[in-house]
Amino acid sequence: MIHCHALLWGPARQPLTPPLIVHLPAGSFTAVTGANGVGKTSLLKVFAGLQRPLAGTLQVARGPVGYLVQQHAIDRQFPITLGELVAAGFWGQRLARAQKAERLQAALAAWQLDGLAGLSLQAMSGGQLQRALLARMSLTDAPLLLLDEPEANLDAAGQTLLWAHLRAWQAQGRTLLVVCHDAAAVRRHARHCLALAPERAELYEVA
Repeated sequence: MIHCHALLWGPARQPLTPPLIVHLPAGSFTAVTGANGVGKTSLLKVFAGLQRPLAGTLQVARGPVGYLVQQHAIDRQFPITLGELVAAGFWGQRLARAQKAERLQAALAAWQLDGLAGLSLQAMSGGQLQRALLARMSLTDAPLLLLDEPEANLDAAGQTLLWAHLRAWQAQGRTLLVVCHDAAAVRRHARHCLALAPERAELYEVA
């Protein structure tokens, strides 16, 4: 659940949109749309607790938050393998080693990453890295998932896989906010859309 009242965000004293008043119930699936620079990524950071709003109030249901960043935020020089990146989704969970290994293999298979656990970040293609980041999300137990352009770098098969997983996560009762530039995909998959622009910030039901 997310509840905003007169929420403003952006650079100091420079809010990016008019005040946002919105309520997103638990288990909802909301697309976030708008032109570049209107504050979509910044809003997700505010919801994730990584950035302070300029004004207004924000209530987010208690519990961990899963946050998918854009690839440019990933340091490709960092010495970590694909398997280790995905396994970071277990952070904060108390699981036996065997249970973690089983769930990790299942996540790799679900995102078509079998046999690639040993790849370095540098060796991954853009599509492989994106699926690895999404597989990491699969392993979190967060009730709130914030995804910033999750379809980026995915081919047609990867995008089909993505939307199937997003629907499955919602069916589990998770709340999803998905920044997306694909209007057709928004119409097909999202129930609600949060449209951001310099002159407006409004939630509407997708026809």
